[in-house]
Amino acid sequence: MPSPEYSTAAQIQTLFDRIAPSYDQLNHVLSLNLHHVWKGMTVQWAQPPLGGQVLDLCCGSGDLALQLARCVGPRGQVWGLDFTPRMLAQAQKRAQQLFPGHQISWQQGDALDLPFADGQFASVTMGYGLRNVMDIPRALGEIWRVLQPGGWAAILDFQRSPDPLTQQLQEFYFNKVVVPLADTLGLGSEYAYILPSLAQFPTGEEQLQLAANTGFREQYFYSLYWKHMGVLVVRK
Repeated sequence: MPSPEYSTAAQIQTLFDRIAPSYDQLNHVLSLNLHHVWKGMTVQWAQPPLGGQVLDLCCGSGDLALQLARCVGPRGQVWGLDFTPRMLAQAQKRAQQLFPGHQISWQQGDALDLPFADGQFASVTMGYGLRNVMDIPRALGEIWRVLQPGGWAAILDFQRSPDPLTQQLQEFYFNKVVVPLADTLGLGSEYAYILPSLAQFPTGEEQLQLAANTGFREQYFYSLYWKHMGVLVVRK
């Protein structure tokens, strides 16, 4: 669930529209370029098949979708969905440059009401999107609906650790590194929302229970980067 400052879909959409021009640059710097590693692991856990049809939700500038394209190959079909037009424009530009021969489609839409058929996709990924939806159980339900039976989904996001020391380290990093760096680009207030949004985000154990309640027959949670990141992996 988003923080109170960004408590509606329109506010979240506006937020990501503002940060879109600097989104990739800040991701590289703030993660020490490790976000590509975490996203690569997420794609592997989603098990996209060669030639398959796959979906990346809340695709942003396209990192996960483009890794999916590499896995499914030119005969596969990748869909990237986001509700921020400026993010989608960046993703489309990158896809044209990096994967001109692949079938990659970009769709503006809502993760809570996906414009896709039941059982359409062999794999689904989501990076840093579940924390920002208005209704997490509904988002998981939509992922379950569009997955093929036996299909895998992998959802990457910041993790709220139950360990007090890890929580303190997170708070220090966000308050002393992330926000000041974003502020140099005029985006300090936009990135300040991450920490309060994380405080309301389900823990790994809670995400596993939500996935089980949704109907996924298998669910796993993997902690990354000293429990600062987590990936929920589920199978329909």
